[in-house]
Amino acid sequence: MGGGSHPAVGGPSFGRAVERVRYHWLVSALDPVAFLRATPPFDALPQARFDRAASAMEIVYLPAGERIARRDGPPLEHLYVIRKGAVRLERDAQTLQLLEQGEVFGYTSLIAGKATLDVLVQEDLLAYRIPGAEFQALLADAAFAGHFAIGLAERLKNSLERTQVATFQADLHSPVSSLVRRPAVRVAGDATVGEAAKVMRDAHVSSLLVDAEPPGIVTDRDFRNRVLAEGLGPETRVSAVYSHPLRTLPASTAIYEAWQRLLDSGVHHLPLTVGDDVVGILTSTDLLKCTAQGPVSVLRRVERLAGRDALPGYGAKVTEMASALLAGGLDPWVIAGFVARLNGTLLGRILRWAERDLGPPPCPYAWMVFGSEGRMEQTLLTDQDNALVHEGDGEEVRAYFEQLTVRANADLEAAGFPSCPGGYMAKTWRASLAEWVERFRTWVDEPKPHALLEAAIFFDFRRAHGELDLAPLEAEMRKARSARAFVSSMAKAALDFRPPAGLLLSIKSDAEIDLKFHGISPIVFLARCYAIEAGAPERNTLGRLEAAVRAGFIGEDVRTTLREAYRFLLALRLREQIRMLAAGKPPSNKVVLAELSSIERSRLKDSFRAIRGWQEKAAYHYRTEMF
Repeated sequence: MGGGSHPAVGGPSFGRAVERVRYHWLVSALDPVAFLRATPPFDALPQARFDRAASAMEIVYLPAGERIARRDGPPLEHLYVIRKGAVRLERDAQTLQLLEQGEVFGYTSLIAGKATLDVLVQEDLLAYRIPGAEFQALLADAAFAGHFAIGLAERLKNSLERTQVATFQADLHSPVSSLVRRPAVRVAGDATVGEAAKVMRDAHVSSLLVDAEPPGIVTDRDFRNRVLAEGLGPETRVSAVYSHPLRTLPASTAIYEAWQRLLDSGVHHLPLTVGDDVVGILTSTDLLKCTAQGPVSVLRRVERLAGRDALPGYGAKVTEMASALLAGGLDPWVIAGFVARLNGTLLGRILRWAERDLGPPPCPYAWMVFGSEGRMEQTLLTDQDNALVHEGDGEEVRAYFEQLTVRANADLEAAGFPSCPGGYMAKTWRASLAEWVERFRTWVDEPKPHALLEAAIFFDFRRAHGELDLAPLEAEMRKARSARAFVSSMAKAALDFRPPAGLLLSIKSDAEIDLKFHGISPIVFLARCYAIEAGAPERNTLGRLEAAVRAGFIGEDVRTTLREAYRFLLALRLREQIRMLAAGKPPSNKVVLAELSSIERSRLKDSFRAIRGWQEKAAYHYRTEMF
């Protein structure tokens, strides 16, 4: 390995004994080959190619303040991998990027044949470098070359996947057909319930396909609810109690997607198809066996809640599920979708308890949720953000819903949803539909700071339970696109959430970054503005970015980069919060930079740069000052 005993660059700086001692101490204390092997894209090289690169590697030390390259000057002659210290990339004296441990530079200069940026040493630099000729030879490896060719979005995606290790009994991306061990059992449409029950017993199954017109399915639950509970006898025809039309699922569907379909449909059996043929029946029990920590397990727990005494522990169960799903390689927004569906099931049970105790509601109503729950982006249980809308009005109506909301908010708190510190809860925020319409209208017509705050909260609303149609509220939101002052004010408020100033995220042992304030909220708040301006109904942040593309506000490339940045930030926050809970600490949105891997720090900065660039364009779009 070249340059192992003396500095290959910056010799004069080693005239001082202290620098020479420091250099030799650093070299002897580190394992350059092991570090290089763990650094992308060297980690993916075949062993023979890596050994050749490692044998050509040199170790260099450069003091702070030294210039490595000048824009439009001669190209660099090496590819550099930073081991200690930091390098600053500039254009026209403006800092574009700060590179630190584990990050690579010099490849743009080597490929372009000239220096495209000013490169200066920010902090005393210890680096490993590969000669340009060897770098060109390594580009023959497709994976190695691809690392430098792919865009930021793909790098973010790849780096996130490296941090996830599957721990499930089954790969959650495997086809759901892998869980089914036998073909579907059938019964004729003119068979009796008694005959069908015997077929179920003998075949040891809980469902039968019914060959009738239209075809359908009958389950043991149908026999219980539609036959026994209705006082019907065994001579009843199956065709009188079976379910149709038949809901099916392609056998190639991934296991996690099957979970989604099962939760969304509210059924416990789904026939699997290959082409037009049913090849088996997937049951909730099949999915339950797949993992005891999946959403089906939590759903079963919620469905079996006998009373309020069983509510404590729900939050811990959701955390356990989220942890397992993240380890299983699922995207954070997929996990959030599961959490939202489970929370909805729990909420329905809680509200039915209240209706049982208080009597039937005097008029139709809707329970709304906001914030991350409204956007279906909540992964761990957070503060309650909810409200209630009722159709009618009057003293009796208000008294009923006061009692219902007080009970429901208390039950949600018992289940693990803390009370909202700002008071945005249904026991306070409940009113008739007409009053809610007027509130929405006032927020848009008079965009004062407090109105903007409440609009930012309530414009993420989603009906989580109830029969009341909220189309009038949707209509008021669509009208907001024409209120230029309101949309611009919302955008200006959104730009208050921003990445760290200067993007100089130096690695310090006590340096903390608030992932929500600096990364997640800037995307969420600005995506909301674009969706409002586009008149789009989407609540989910990724859906709002799609709406911005359709409206022509942002390009596909920007959307893709922001999507992967958002995905990366959500997953990083979730992972760190789960670690905090495992250590007995309350979860927070802050991460300590020094505790992240070098690739995670690098991608965190990539994400912030992408957000900052988007915000600058948005400030111009909305004709508002940036910060």
